[in-house]
Amino acid sequence: MSDSIESRLKEDRRFQPSEEFSKQARVASHAEYTSMYRKSLDEPEEFWREQTFDLVFRTPWKTFAEWDLPRAKFFVGATLNLTESCLDRHLSTDGRTKAAIVWEGEPGDVRTLTYWELHREVLRLAATLADLGVQAGDRVAIYMGMVPETAVAMLACARLGATHSVIFGGFSAEALRDRINDCGAKILLTQDGAWRRGNVVPLKKMADEALASTPTIEKAIVLRRIGPEKCPAPMKEGRDLWWDDALARRPSEAALALAKNPPAFDAEHPLFILYTSGSTGKPKGVMHTTAGYLAGAHVTTKYVFDIRPGDLYWCTADVGWVTGHSYFVYGPLSCGASVMMYEGAPNAPDWSRFWSIIEKHGVTILYTAPTAIRAFIRAGDDWPAKHDLSSLRLLGSVGEPINPEAWTWYHRVIGGGRCPIVDTWWQTETGSIMLTTLPGACYSKPGSTGLPSFGVDIAVVKDRGDECQPNEGGKLVIRRPWPSMARTLWADDERYLKTYWDVMPNVYFTGDGARRDEDGYFWVVGRIDDVLNVAGHRIGTAEIESALVSHPAVAEAAAVGKPDELKGQALVVFVTLKAGHDAKDLKAKLAEHIDKEIGKFARPDAIRFTDSLPKTRSGKIMRRLLKEVASGNAETKGDTSTLEDFSVLAKLRADDD
Repeated sequence: MSDSIESRLKEDRRFQPSEEFSKQARVASHAEYTSMYRKSLDEPEEFWREQTFDLVFRTPWKTFAEWDLPRAKFFVGATLNLTESCLDRHLSTDGRTKAAIVWEGEPGDVRTLTYWELHREVLRLAATLADLGVQAGDRVAIYMGMVPETAVAMLACARLGATHSVIFGGFSAEALRDRINDCGAKILLTQDGAWRRGNVVPLKKMADEALASTPTIEKAIVLRRIGPEKCPAPMKEGRDLWWDDALARRPSEAALALAKNPPAFDAEHPLFILYTSGSTGKPKGVMHTTAGYLAGAHVTTKYVFDIRPGDLYWCTADVGWVTGHSYFVYGPLSCGASVMMYEGAPNAPDWSRFWSIIEKHGVTILYTAPTAIRAFIRAGDDWPAKHDLSSLRLLGSVGEPINPEAWTWYHRVIGGGRCPIVDTWWQTETGSIMLTTLPGACYSKPGSTGLPSFGVDIAVVKDRGDECQPNEGGKLVIRRPWPSMARTLWADDERYLKTYWDVMPNVYFTGDGARRDEDGYFWVVGRIDDVLNVAGHRIGTAEIESALVSHPAVAEAAAVGKPDELKGQALVVFVTLKAGHDAKDLKAKLAEHIDKEIGKFARPDAIRFTDSLPKTRSGKIMRRLLKEVASGNAETKGDTSTLEDFSVLAKLRADDD
């Protein structure tokens, strides 16, 4: 990191939670965090017994962990039905009438489901699925939008022991087909359509295209969300059932009894398969099991988000991604929290939508992505200024490293300078948060992902595994198994071992580069593949991007390398500008800005201005595709099923011609 950036951060590098916040927090001091963290590593059996006391185990676990790397089992000997921790246990307390899900549709319709109502809907769907022949171990695909029934579907599957695979509702028919066929799903749960920026996404239409080539699907249950006038949804006789019609049928006595008194499953029973794209080849079906995953999601939700009675917690991630699994459904519901759910886009009908939801419903905790934050910055401060955001008490960031400028804006404009920010680093494969700062106990540093979560033995190492010195860059690895870790890739165990465990002996390689500073705080700089070697200088793309975004005209930036005979790699940056700024004469100014912030060795070989960047539907910039554009490749390689808008890529290539 350059002296200029480092000096600027040192001026306000430590954001300490207020004394009032810390007094009420679950973990009130750094000393308390340190004591708990050491116990989680040195006495894991006792630590996890204390921290899972409020989860429901039918059969208590005998041994916390058994492992023969890279294989691991947790809560050995335990049996449980996960939904009893997320639903049933709350019904015997005041939670029965407490809001579980507060939902707002994009057109403005609002619904609230109490824990009792959510439990009732889960039982109804579970009984329906049981009558359709769904048994423990079967796979069920869920291809839906952000509606409460998506959470109902996940929990109904878990109640029966069926392994669910949620497939993001923005995926194409081809992507849906491939994922269904890979996991061999028996049932598809979908809906006629979903709202997105005022338009209808025809989910049933795309599902029909996919189901033409999915031999394992026996039935499709379709939720009516839009209606036939705006979204016709022809039903195939013998295969398709309307959701409300199916649930209106009286279930068999056996199915009803199964739903009301569900079986308990082994701690290692497969809970879900979630597909994440690789840079090449088919998507990876990350498989998580039950007890370890639930424990990780539960404990991190409780402490990282400091869940308290009266909170309305909003994780803006779609349920189709792991963040929606862990921090919208399983983690918060296991903690008995009230969760906010929004169906549509953050700019529908305009850029005030998130802020109006916070004001209208009294949201207290907001967990969103740096990509969204940068988009809000680009839209301007006027939008949040129109709304009362004083209900917020805690902010969170997830998905990719957050640059210091975005962090500071988030803290100042959205948090009013009073809300702690928990930046979090984790992966689909880790299941739960690995790095963060507990909001009442630890100060934050803008741009740093903070300290290890409980039970996470994480380090920055050199190529041969030796630990790096403070502020020395290296590879981010986890040195021992942890409860919420993925157990394998569905039907592709060899790929699982090769991807995560064969890079270094007996450690999990995250694929990310990082450094650990003199205070023990981690700074994740992005994928190892995103570290460039320009004329002998190793430059992290995250550092280049942070420097560019610190310029007052820049909203977003993406830095990539392209082959260069002289330098090895040439640096190309793609830049989007804030409203009111013109690209004219900015190339030279941005190059000079890089000179000042990092050094002349990091001056880009090319600066390209664009209206938008190619992103996944979860908001991550697809730098792999930008590398292809920068290198002049006319064809796209690898999996592009997560790309939100293909026209962005087409325009970039057209501009390159």
